[in-house]
Formats: sequence, C-alpha cells, structure tokens
Amino acid sequence: MHLELRHLRTVQAVHDQGGLARAAHVLNITQSALSHQIKALEEQAGVELFVRRAKPMRLSAAGMRLLRLAEQVLPLVAATEAEFKGVEMGRIGRLHIAMECHACFDWLLPVLDLFRRAWPDVDVDIRQRLAFGALPALAREEVDLVISSDPEEVPGVTYQPLFDYAPTLVVPANHPLVAKGYADPGDLAAETLITYPMDRPRLDVFSQFLTPAGVEPARTRNVELTAVALMLVASGRGVAVMPDWVLRREAANPELALLPLGQGGILRRLYAAVREADLSQPYMAHVVRLSRTEALRMLRNPAA
Repeated sequence: MHLELRHLRTVQAVHDQGGLARAAHVLNITQSALSHQIKALEEQAGVELFVRRAKPMRLSAAGMRLLRLAEQVLPLVAATEAEFKGVEMGRIGRLHIAMECHACFDWLLPVLDLFRRAWPDVDVDIRQRLAFGALPALAREEVDLVISSDPEEVPGVTYQPLFDYAPTLVVPANHPLVAKGYADPGDLAAETLITYPMDRPRLDVFSQFLTPAGVEPARTRNVELTAVALMLVASGRGVAVMPDWVLRREAANPELALLPLGQGGILRRLYAAVREADLSQPYMAHVVRLSRTEALRMLRNPAA
C-alpha cells in the first residue's frame, strides 16, 4: 500500500467534516476529485475505509486505524514544516562555538546567556575538544563560530573584530620586576611560567614575546583554572601572562603586581571567525554584536 500525506489529510478531513462536500472545501479540491482519491485509496488498501450508508459519512474500522496514523504523522509534519519556516526566516539555527582562547570563558558565557534568552530556538553549544583545530573545523562546518586572535586565510571565512586586549604579566607583589615597571623577554628566562594548557603558538606570551626573542623560560607549568594560576603566582610559585580582562579584577589585590610585556606593552585583537554565508543570519549577526558590545562592557566593569 502506497500512502501519501494527501491520503492521510483526506481521511482526517472527511472524519472531521462528516461528509465529502465539506471535506473537499477544506482540502480545496472538488468533491469529484476527492471521491476518486478515496476510491483509489480503498482499492490500494483492499478494504472499505468509509461507511457511506451512514449519515453523516463515517470511517470504517480500517479507516479508524488510518485516522490514528494521520493523527500521529500530520502534527509531526506540520511541526517540521514550521521549523523549516523558522530556519528560512532566521529564527532557528545552530551556533556551535570553538575557542582558541582559553580565558575567553570569562566573558563568553555571560554573552551566550544573553543570546540564549533572545534566541531560544537556536542550538547553542561550546565544542571544547575542537579548540586546537578550530578554524579547519569551521571550514568543515563542524562549528559555526570561532573565537581567535590569530586570523588565518581560510576560504569562505570572514573575521569580525571584537575588541583589543593587552597580554599582561602577573607576578608576586614583592617580585624584583615590580621596581622596573615592565618585563623584557630575558626577564622570564629564569622564571617558572604558568600557562593555560594550550599549544604554544596559541599563547601570546610565546608567539608575541618569548619566541621572537629566542627566549625560553626556565620551566613551564600548565594550569587549567585562572584562580589556581593566580594563587600559585601569589605564593611565589611562578609568573603568568594573561589577558588584561582577566587581571582587571586583580588590580587591587595586594599580593599581585601587573606589568606590561615590554616597555610599551603588547596589544592584540580578538576576532569572531564565521563562514561568510552565515553572517547574514540574524542570530549570527546578533551574537557577533553581543560579543563586541556586551563583552566589552562587562570587561570594563568586572563588578557589574
């Protein structure tokens, strides 16, 4: 038996309307065309689906089984059609995010909370395991947005600037470098450098400061949590380089001192990388805008 959606709609309409004439009107076809459709359906099924002797016309036992199928299937089809319409209009979509910036959780999670309230039908997720291959994953459509400070030329990918930040050295308050007021690369040669667990090329302290100068720290130690890293620095177990937005809330901490990298400091820019084709989606444009404006507001006012 070959069933089509129109057959299910016919069975439901005749049952609901109690006759061919009203059902044909609801289905927007002629009564003759509806009669032929019912006859062809009954020939396929090999059983009578309607009791024509009854007034109003009603379904047979076999027809009632088909009605139950219609009542299960047609709402699912209607819901799927509504979802497709939502996708077409930009209300429904997917926003899977990868970050090449470990500390970005500090501002990204509050931004995503605002976004989620505005776009409840967009599937939001953070794909942590893709952090080390984020841009290729974006090109493969495994993720939809990448937070990065190292834009690479990838076909079909555009980089939307978010905000600038300064990688900043944090040392114990009694460290000798405090009197100097800044750090040169050679100043870290005898230090234990505490870093986030990321590849060196993704860490500003290496890519922008130590590696170009040919300097290697005495030791490195990977720490996942910012609070733990700062506790180790305060206790004299090492030094760390973090974005200024992470350290802004520590400015009044008497146990820590914040120093620029180099006499003039280093300035970096954070980007949202998205596929060019997706940037026209309303929800994508909104999350980029939030990442630019709301993140900057929160970073300037960490207590807000």
